[in-house]
Amino acid sequence: MQYCISVTNNWINPVARRLTARAFVLLLPLITSLFAPSLLAQSSDNILANDPSANNRMANDPMLVQQRALYQQAVQAQSRGQSAELQALMAQLEDYPLQIYLEFNALRPSLSALAQRGNDFTPVDDFLSRHRDSLLGNRLEREWVSVLADQGRWSDVARYHRAENTNTTLTCRALRAQIELGNTAALVDVAPLWNVDYSQPNDCDPVFETWLAQGFLEPDIAWQRFSKTLQSRQMGLARYVSRLMPERERRLSELYLRIDEQPERLLTETGLSETVPEVREMILHGVRRLAQADAPQALSALEQHHAVHSFSADELIASKQFIAQRGLQQGLVADTEAMLVNEPELSSETLVSWILRDAIRAQDWQRMAAWIPRLPAQAQSSERWKYWWARTLEQLNAAGVDHDSALPEAEQLYYELAQTRGFYGFLSADKLGLPYELVDRPVPVRPQEISELYNNVAVQRAHELYVLGEEFSARSEWQFAQSTLSADQIVSSGLMADSWGWHRNGIQAMIRAEYWDDLQLRFPLAYGDLFASAATQLDVSQQLLFAIARQESAFMHDVRSSAGALGLMQLMPATGRETATRAGMRINNDQDLLRPEVNIALGSRYLAQLLEDFNGNRAVAAAAYNAGPGRVRQWLRQTSSNPLPLDAWIETLPFTETRNYVQNVLSFSVIYAYRMGESTRFLNDVEINSNL
Repeated sequence: MQYCISVTNNWINPVARRLTARAFVLLLPLITSLFAPSLLAQSSDNILANDPSANNRMANDPMLVQQRALYQQAVQAQSRGQSAELQALMAQLEDYPLQIYLEFNALRPSLSALAQRGNDFTPVDDFLSRHRDSLLGNRLEREWVSVLADQGRWSDVARYHRAENTNTTLTCRALRAQIELGNTAALVDVAPLWNVDYSQPNDCDPVFETWLAQGFLEPDIAWQRFSKTLQSRQMGLARYVSRLMPERERRLSELYLRIDEQPERLLTETGLSETVPEVREMILHGVRRLAQADAPQALSALEQHHAVHSFSADELIASKQFIAQRGLQQGLVADTEAMLVNEPELSSETLVSWILRDAIRAQDWQRMAAWIPRLPAQAQSSERWKYWWARTLEQLNAAGVDHDSALPEAEQLYYELAQTRGFYGFLSADKLGLPYELVDRPVPVRPQEISELYNNVAVQRAHELYVLGEEFSARSEWQFAQSTLSADQIVSSGLMADSWGWHRNGIQAMIRAEYWDDLQLRFPLAYGDLFASAATQLDVSQQLLFAIARQESAFMHDVRSSAGALGLMQLMPATGRETATRAGMRINNDQDLLRPEVNIALGSRYLAQLLEDFNGNRAVAAAAYNAGPGRVRQWLRQTSSNPLPLDAWIETLPFTETRNYVQNVLSFSVIYAYRMGESTRFLNDVEINSNL
């Protein structure tokens, strides 16, 4: 097997390649000053600066620097309650984008007193008239409506509440205001709020109680909510809704609850022969519940009740596919294969992919050849399954099983895949000894559009907050601005964010615009000095460190995952502390792990330890970084009796997330080598020769 030694064959230096595409940027200061006379736009001449550590002219504009200092003094005066000093400073900041924050923070604590003192709401009205449809204007309006509702000022709630700027709590409070004002016609709007599969806020209770008392609850609406809540496992709420039903529906709902709790009752329960929609629904639900524990029994129950209820073709297919999926999870692979052979209409990408991965695990190439053609056409044409079809043809030919045309077809498929940028494309390029196709097409720079973006006050506020280190508020303003932009403006905003060093927003802009080929924006060389230092100290590839950080956080240094992982390299606090102890570093608290210099140092050290533990195999180390080294050792033990080549081991990883993670990290490493103007191979010698 041949592997490509360099990605730079006939490639132009990546820095030079971008100069032509970005050359128009050199004219940006002049164009900006002509088209956007605002202070912020005039100082954007370094809008496409590539060095995230360098402040652009906008950040260093003398007037803005002065205003930032005054603003920070004003914030301190406000926190100390020095109102005279605050007013004097605010007078000097009338044109500063963040002046609204001082106003907002001054007005917000007084809302309750304003609502109590009468009908003179001038401060609120003045703020809203000047700042309506801004982030803080909308926020203040919502809080104001809430305060008015707290005080029972229902006519004012009705006056200030806007459907364009609301949430569920405020919507319920506005409906209550209408009821309190005698407008019971508003009750017709309650059903969509009530008919959901979860509990609504307590503020909705008075509205729901009036709605129920007025007889607006119809049996079909009650059944819909009962069904939704039961299927979403909100069992207490389902039982509550059951008690609200008329006698017929309540009887059926109680039967439904029994079937849900003990789905094996499907085979013995009386009352399931009644040919009504509710019984059909509970049978199909019960079949799925039963399949989770016993797929064959669920199939028997489905066939038994189909004889009475004549389920539709779509209902049968959906139910049998679910049963088949559970059967595979229960180890009934042969039974499921027979089921799909007998009923080809059940074949789906999910089911066939499971069988194919089982075949890959067994290195059963004849079985692969039988099942890949059973994939839906769209799946067959995907890079993943084109690669595995080529691998199948190659292996069958090598074993003398297939005819001579198999190898040319495999090579043609590898060639087609090698023209793509990604995991299977890079594997295929290595197969043929071809250079990697990076497909780097910078987004067009539109100076006038960027200039116009700098006139967007939400963008101005986002930038100022970002420069001041208020990144949470900066992200809120940025997202508010993004919601108003066209597709082209979103692309330009990505250029803008990247130029500030706000790389995650540049990456997200490319995702929103579905523009995948600007590698500078999508794969920034952020925190380069820190990664270079860690790579040198630990003898770890800098491209790999970049790839891990890009996959983990997209370079958002203060991100916290739902699982508790922190920072650029998404370290779990316990892992960070343990790694720090081994390295002789001191971590005072979890907040320390959000500091880039700490996070990169510890994350890189942890990755280096995983590489050492797994013999320098980046794929295995990346899997361990994502899923934990304990799980990876377990997976390696499971394949020890029948070791797999690396591509097969990755393809059959039990967790879809980990599978995609490993593929991305390896692919991103190639892209980062290109971004750094360096040569690389997709797989190193250890990985090429590994059997796992």
